[in-house]
Amino acid sequence: MFVLELTYTASLDAVDAVLPAHVAWLDEQYARGVFLASGRKNPRDGGVIIAVAEDRARIEEIAAGDPFVAAGVCAYRVTEFAATKTAPALEPYREPSA
Repeated sequence: MFVLELTYTASLDAVDAVLPAHVAWLDEQYARGVFLASGRKNPRDGGVIIAVAEDRARIEEIAAGDPFVAAGVCAYRVTEFAATKTAPALEPYREPSA
């Protein structure tokens, strides 16, 4: 499982100009089963996405396709973690404890 932390690198006006394309990209990733949750940080200086994929390289490839990245309005930080305890709804993504 992965935590993708977005940090805005441009003004909110610049971010908002790309927001519709970013939301469409998010919708695609939800439809593919990659993204489990997402939203804005508070204060609004970026966002957070919880995602699943076969490996880090695939997640980085997906993040590189974000219209925010193409527009140069955000930077990503990707953290991989083993979800050894989850809510029941996330049980399919649970990993065995070591």
